[in-house]
Amino acid sequence: MKVENLYPPPQKLLVCLPHSVIVAGTMVNIDDFDLKILTLLQANGRLTNQELSELIGLSASQCSRRRIALEQAQLILGYHARLAPDAVGREVLGLIEVRLLNHTPACVASFHRMLSEVEAIQDAWKTTGDADYLLKVAVADLAGLSHLISHILAQNSGVAHLKTSVVLNRIKENGRLMPGAESLP
Repeated sequence: MKVENLYPPPQKLLVCLPHSVIVAGTMVNIDDFDLKILTLLQANGRLTNQELSELIGLSASQCSRRRIALEQAQLILGYHARLAPDAVGREVLGLIEVRLLNHTPACVASFHRMLSEVEAIQDAWKTTGDADYLLKVAVADLAGLSHLISHILAQNSGVAHLKTSVVLNRIKENGRLMPGAESLP
């Protein structure tokens, strides 16, 4: 695989500006090379250290050390494959707003336990506004969505209200947290 060099080779004096980020309550210092590595891996997590080195102008061993440090600092949380929903039998995507009856520790714990046990619930976010939570669910068909709503979510004793939207078209998914390579320093 041919790797295009997006960044010129380092000149005699190369300045890397430090950046500080807080991850899991800990301050982590990263520089422009780390930002480039994060951006490139976000776009293609399969890049080898050799390919990274050609793209950013560091040696493969330096890229390896930096990648490991970014993983240990929990700036890189994992590497994943995006699967085709129809290939895995989960073509229907739903967004479900959930309002709880109350926010007692027992009610919240029961709801969180249910979230972790139901495989069809891909993502769950605690939100502000009318709903307490927003769930992203993926099921095989509308009957599966109906079953999830009626027999699983609505049966949880802590759930007061559900509002469901079915996704008609997936316009943009997996938005990147880092800017694209074209805007790197």
